[in-house]
Amino acid sequence: MSSSSHHSHQNAPLGARSATPARRQRGTKVRRQRVKAAWLFLAPMLIALTLVAGWPLLRTFFLSFTDASLSDLGAANLIGFENYLVYDNGRWFGVLADPVWWQSVWNTVYFSVVSVSLEVVFGVIVALILNAEFKGRVIVRAAVLIPWAIPTIVSAQMWAWMLNDQFGIINHLLMVVGIIDNPIAWTASATYSMWAVIMVDVWKTIPFVALLVLAALQMLPKDCYEAAEVDGIHPVRAFFKVTLPLITPALMVAVIFRLLDALRVFDVIYVLTSNSTSTMSMSVYARQQLVEFQDVGYGSAASTLLFLIIALATVAYLYLGRKQIQLGGD
Repeated sequence: MSSSSHHSHQNAPLGARSATPARRQRGTKVRRQRVKAAWLFLAPMLIALTLVAGWPLLRTFFLSFTDASLSDLGAANLIGFENYLVYDNGRWFGVLADPVWWQSVWNTVYFSVVSVSLEVVFGVIVALILNAEFKGRVIVRAAVLIPWAIPTIVSAQMWAWMLNDQFGIINHLLMVVGIIDNPIAWTASATYSMWAVIMVDVWKTIPFVALLVLAALQMLPKDCYEAAEVDGIHPVRAFFKVTLPLITPALMVAVIFRLLDALRVFDVIYVLTSNSTSTMSMSVYARQQLVEFQDVGYGSAASTLLFLIIALATVAYLYLGRKQIQLGGD
């Protein structure tokens, strides 16, 4: 009896060992099939993306090394890096030597950092309000989404009328209240124009951030808050210790989408302030070179630099965000 038991005990590991490679092989085959199916489903989208986005990007990159003009693209000649930076007759020329370009870079970065920061703060506040239980919550949630639903061109033009120094209602209300004595040219003043643009952008995009944060808040477990309430933890401390870490992934998604939008901002700035250097973004600068000056090569160089800056910012943000999540998990 003991011999039989000993024999079966010896055979069990052998059977397990002989079955393990077969099981691994089946698992590998299933994974390969899944990967193949995934690529099969992704192929149409990747092909469409290559045609819609990849080809224009490569074309822009190529034109940035030419002297192409909008009036005659066919007569373009290769000129190397002259559109980017070249030294000639004791002076530097090219996009990277243009002070207006660097002003537009600073304007874009400043606009992006300030507007996205304000949108995150106010978006979280709005989401917390909408997550609370109160009468008419459904109507308020629908109303909050209205600014996001309005096309940017329409909302920017609407705000341009309201901020007008002659007939704008903003100046009228501020003068009635007594905050200002004389009308202010909000979109024409170098002092106020950037803040006017930021205000309009924040007003429009707060609902987007609030919606993502609200979705994250709806998924949070109630046990954590019940335990915090039993322990007598203050709601503000509970927010920073419990809520904020749990909604961080949703905030990261909101920030990366808004950062990408802010870095390539064009419409709201162009409608409100046109080509003013005090608010000119990189996209407005590239458009000015391409359309108004008809210098396709120079404008393509500016567009390529804009693409590289956005790509680097995205990669850096994703890398830092992943590191923060890993540190938080440890």
